[in-house]
Parts: sequence; structure tokens; C-alpha cells
Amino acid sequence: MAIFVALRSPEVEVIGLTTIYGNVYTTLATRNALHLLEIADRTDIPVAEGSHVTFTNGKKLRIADFVHGADGLGNQNFPPPEGKPIDMSATDFLVEQANLYPGKVTVVALGPLTNIALAIQKDPSFVKNIGQIVLLGGAFAVNGNVNPAAEANIFGDPDAADIVFTSGADVLAVGINVTHQVILTGTHFGYFSIFVNLLLARIILLSI
Repeated sequence: MAIFVALRSPEVEVIGLTTIYGNVYTTLATRNALHLLEIADRTDIPVAEGSHVTFTNGKKLRIADFVHGADGLGNQNFPPPEGKPIDMSATDFLVEQANLYPGKVTVVALGPLTNIALAIQKDPSFVKNIGQIVLLGGAFAVNGNVNPAAEANIFGDPDAADIVFTSGADVLAVGINVTHQVILTGTHFGYFSIFVNLLLARIILLSI
């Protein structure tokens, strides 16, 4: 939903999607990203596949496929996307875009921070070149959603999170202490229902 909202927001220019494990493994996350862009008729946006392991490759992946189903999209059995990811890793894509547009790129991280930590490791100037890192993660002054002390995205790769938070980059963390207070009103649902109907029409057309 966050991706669809961004694609429909005139004040936001989405220059690429990078993928990471979390609710599904990275390979499936890449497939889903390509699928969502096809539904939204935005196949002009590149998809760069991210890391398949944690930053240190020492932590077993915790895949929360019980949240959105085994396919990450509610077990809807969508057909495979026609598109392919670009021939560049998520890490290299992040570094490239930050270098091309210094100070102007905002990374919105909706999963574990492995790709960003790898970008910092690969190119230390990434910290200065990136405009801002806005991340969905953390539990500040509240209990976590994995255990009493941890939130899922940070827990997914705590070493990567440590690198990002201590890198000196401009980081804005939106924790579950914030997201658990977000309330969708009837007006919001009305807007989303219109958008979902448009998407369903697009899915039907794609399947014909």
C-alpha cells in the first residue's frame, strides 16, 4: 500500500524500488515489486534486488510470512510478472542514485536495513550524499512486536540497523509507537476503495 500511495502522490518522484527480505524472502519480494509496478502501469521504474542475507550473514533470517501470506500479497496467486530486475544490486543502485543526485534522494526503508548498511560500507560518502533515510522501524518507549524489546524490521538485521543509526546520516525513524496510533477514517477507506477498484480493473485487463 505504501508503494501505491507513493506512486499516486504528485509530490513524490519514485526513482526506483529496492527489495529485501522480511515478510518474504528477497527473491519473492523482487517478484512482488515488479508485479506491483505492472499493476500500477509504472514499469518505467527500475527494481534492484537486495541482499539475501543479513549484514554479517550470521543471523538466521526471520521470515514473517504469516503476516501477508506465503506470497506476501495475501495468497492471491497472481501470475508471474513480465518484467525483470535491473542488472545491478540494490546496494549499487542506492550508491549510484545518491552520487547522481547528492542531497536530493530520500530512501524510504520499509524493511530491514541491510541494503542501506551495505551501501554505507561500500561507499562511505553515501552518508553525505543521501538526502535522508526515512525508516519504518523501532519501538520507542513502547513494547516491540517481535518480543518486548524489539520491533520486526530492526530485529531482522540489528547489525545493519546499528550501522545506519550511527553513520551520521540524516535518519528519521517512524517506530511502532507512531504507527500504532495511526487511525484510518471512513474518508481514507473511501479513497482507498476507489484506488483498489482501479487496481482490480487493471489486474483483470492484465489477465485477459
